[in-house]
Amino acid sequence: MTKIIGRLKEQNELQRYYQSDTSEFIAVYGRRRVGKTFLIREFFNNTFDFYLTGLANANLASQLLNFQFSMRRAGLTHAPVVKNWLCAFQQLIELLEKSRNKRKVVFLDELPWMDTPKSDFMSSLEHFWNGWASGRSDIVLIVCGSATSWMMNKLLNNKRGLHNRITQRIPLRPFTLLECKQFLQSVEISWEEYQITECYMIFGGIPYYWSLLRKGLSLAQNVDYLFFHESGALRNEFGNLYAALFRNSDKYVQLMETISRKSKGLTRGELIKSGKVKTGGGLSKMLEDLENCGFIRSYLSFGKKSRDKIFQVTDFFTLFYYHFLNLNFASSENHWSTMIDTPQHRIWSGYAFERVCVVHIQQIRQSLGISGVHCRYASWRSKGTGNGAQIDLLIDRNDSVINLCEMKYSIHPFAIDKKYAANLRNKIGTFKEETQTSKSVFLTFITTFGVKQNEYAGMVQSEVKMADLFV
Repeated sequence: MTKIIGRLKEQNELQRYYQSDTSEFIAVYGRRRVGKTFLIREFFNNTFDFYLTGLANANLASQLLNFQFSMRRAGLTHAPVVKNWLCAFQQLIELLEKSRNKRKVVFLDELPWMDTPKSDFMSSLEHFWNGWASGRSDIVLIVCGSATSWMMNKLLNNKRGLHNRITQRIPLRPFTLLECKQFLQSVEISWEEYQITECYMIFGGIPYYWSLLRKGLSLAQNVDYLFFHESGALRNEFGNLYAALFRNSDKYVQLMETISRKSKGLTRGELIKSGKVKTGGGLSKMLEDLENCGFIRSYLSFGKKSRDKIFQVTDFFTLFYYHFLNLNFASSENHWSTMIDTPQHRIWSGYAFERVCVVHIQQIRQSLGISGVHCRYASWRSKGTGNGAQIDLLIDRNDSVINLCEMKYSIHPFAIDKKYAANLRNKIGTFKEETQTSKSVFLTFITTFGVKQNEYAGMVQSEVKMADLFV
């Protein structure tokens, strides 16, 4: 029985590619810890004609020795140690030609680690695929890597021998809230959706982090143990995470720290003005790498052009780190438990819940009954100074409606009071006046437990509750 939670689309794609009548070159990519290796190994039940995992921070000689060990485990028991990748792939061809399997599955995991300096790994891989495998109909080559920027630049956007040679791409995204709930059920952890949502605000949908949760402990106890205990499994995860993904990782960390200082994000111009990052093509490349890895997103303010796009931190783990772990580790091993319902916790939870909503925009659309309507997503901020009118999420629909979304995280139904109602009226009025939109404007609240019914609740034309995000 498969242990895979969710990933239905990816499993269907893998099944289709496996059953095709041509050779397939499949690239699986995504953020570190997102479950790429687990998905492939479980789907194929750990049965491969050849399986190789690259070695982290190893030289060419060590990579080739590792290749030899994998070759012997695959059945070529007297395989000699080769001196280069060209000979290594020739050995692989000899192994596969002896296989009697109808479809011969090759899984090369952590591919970026194999591409050591001056190793000619990429040219050898190109020769293996272009000169042999692609001419057959029975090869399924699956490559995988956590260094998403390498996968995008060296493989998926390759301009040389592998240009347009990848036959299938499978980007593996973090779990949704529903998939996280299903995972907890599979390991017999019984939490309410409110607790699961707060856990998502800390870990995002990264399966590895969820796998560390201990049955019998509350969420707060788990967070204390994983982050603040001296032997906590995630105590040093932040530095290890970026170092494993990026060369010169310090520059990427500094850029992330700069972006994180403003919850709504910064434009490229604002990043340069900050004095913390350098101009030039290097900045554009780093922003692209971070977005490809899912650490940031770029989005536009309503009515703005692409050059004005805003970069915002979206990686939940990174946000949690910068709010609570960046300065110093707390001396107390129950630090998180003491932080509950403090001002710092409330500020962070508001920002984090907004990001939960953004990554569940499809569920929001389904709840609003507009899944079939083409939509664009943006933010908006008033040009006027002093009125403070801004909207963090608006859904601009092709059916002549704009949803202005207010996202509120609360342990109780959210109550709109007289002052907040006046603020909302000002926000809606200013938006209509400045944008001169001809579309109908609907005020939409996305909350944990809905809007409390009082004299001001009638302002809200549509609601999405936390439970709707679990669809």
